[in-house]
Amino acid sequence: MAKLYFSYAAMNAGKSTILLQAAYNYRERGMEVMLLTSSLYKDDIAGNISSRIGIQADAVFYATDTDLFDLIAGTLKHETLSAIFVDEAQFLTKDQVWQLARVADHLDVPVLAYGLRTDFRGELFEGSAALLAIADSLREVRTICECGRKATMVVRLGPDGKALTEGDQVSIGKATYVSLCRRHWEERMGRLPPA
Repeated sequence: MAKLYFSYAAMNAGKSTILLQAAYNYRERGMEVMLLTSSLYKDDIAGNISSRIGIQADAVFYATDTDLFDLIAGTLKHETLSAIFVDEAQFLTKDQVWQLARVADHLDVPVLAYGLRTDFRGELFEGSAALLAIADSLREVRTICECGRKATMVVRLGPDGKALTEGDQVSIGKATYVSLCRRHWEERMGRLPPA
């Protein structure tokens, strides 16, 4: 029986690298996969998933109005898919997460979603909240803070290098992000406990 998997982490933990490696492993064994990524990253007509270390693969864009169940079911009418890989899963809507669950449950194709758990304010993304609630399997991908502890949070830096405490949840290509442990995130966000 196929499952819905969610691998989550702070930024720069290597989620896309892991996704691309897993997809490569399927393809190396002669199995077809579908790669999906958010249209928020659309720089071109064709979709692409890339990693900081320089590997990349073609992908299909999804927008907030894309019915992922219909997209995948339509593809399965003329192709055999062994797995679905979803990058930037934090940008999924709650309905889309349920659509992916139905792909696993009713089309019997495993769905492996990768994304951030929380935004720079420490709040869950809609897609991540739904995945944490209904995914069959959760996996934390770890990265480290500047102090060496596990980084679970991320700050968005302004032009002055200081942490921003307000702003749109999504800011792609316009901001610098730093992954931190919760303690250092609170310090950078000015949320220190009373003395």
